[in-house]
Amino acid sequence: MKPIALDAMGGDHAPKVTVEGALLAQKQGIPVVLVGPTDVLKQELQNQSGDLPIVEAPEYITMQDHATDVRKKRRASINVCMELLKQGEASAVVAMGHTGATLASALFNLGRIRGVDRPTLLIELPSEKGRTYLADGGANVDCRPEWLVQFAVMATAYAQAQGVESPSVGLLSIGEEEEKGNDLTLQTFPLLKATPGIRFYGNVEGRDIFKGTTDIVVTDGYTGNVVLKLSEGEARTLFKWVREALSGGSLLTRLGALLVRPALQGLRARMDPAEYGAMPLLGVEGPVFIGHGSADGRAVLSAVRKAQSVVEAGLVERVRAGIARLAQ
Repeated sequence: MKPIALDAMGGDHAPKVTVEGALLAQKQGIPVVLVGPTDVLKQELQNQSGDLPIVEAPEYITMQDHATDVRKKRRASINVCMELLKQGEASAVVAMGHTGATLASALFNLGRIRGVDRPTLLIELPSEKGRTYLADGGANVDCRPEWLVQFAVMATAYAQAQGVESPSVGLLSIGEEEEKGNDLTLQTFPLLKATPGIRFYGNVEGRDIFKGTTDIVVTDGYTGNVVLKLSEGEARTLFKWVREALSGGSLLTRLGALLVRPALQGLRARMDPAEYGAMPLLGVEGPVFIGHGSADGRAVLSAVRKAQSVVEAGLVERVRAGIARLAQ
């Protein structure tokens, strides 16, 4: 397997956390190449007593830059990562941080898979049955019905690459009945129902995401991103309330906190976005993964590990095959 190209300058805390995550991946036998300014990365590797291959990229995209700046900064680290992937010198790209810039760079350097109108960001959310895959997570704010069908097909390919043999697909709406929803969902429902290669369940509501009613939920990127940010914020607030409730009060309360601490740590790990690593950008000509800008080293490791697993499962080939069936 070719190394995974990591944009070592992406995210709020780069290059410290990206180098840290790459070194953790190295310990697990996952090959990673750092992309960014050589002098900066060598210094960070020295600080962390590590050694990894580096590919020089004199520029990088900051969180304040516009997504279209990838065209101005041709030798930005994210562009160099995409070039390595396109040339076959890397097996995947992992970038933490600027979603818009990573999407723009992937489209600019790799292009879309034939038949894909718009790539989609797929996010993973915890559910009662394990995980629920949601697309779109924010790549396309305004969508057309046929795009949601493509999202469903690509998300199905991803779920199968993750070991779900026959994933079910739900359409996010305000009610389970077919006649409920806005214009987008009303037009999308019959298209999904008639699409070969996917197991369409029907409409699902917001609560069904965490119940695990379906393996996959499709929606427009505006709604999907709201769901993502809401779930992350709710998880953080919930644990803050739990800590506050258990940290004060009587001696009995504090003793109880010590007893339930292991169970709460396990629950936190299950709900922690760092455990999910990064969102795959489905529909471009190569495996590309976008992580949180606030990622720590553990999240970077999770992203790299996720990239390795789906590359080995032939993700892009599965997406190509699914999209090709739509044209038949």
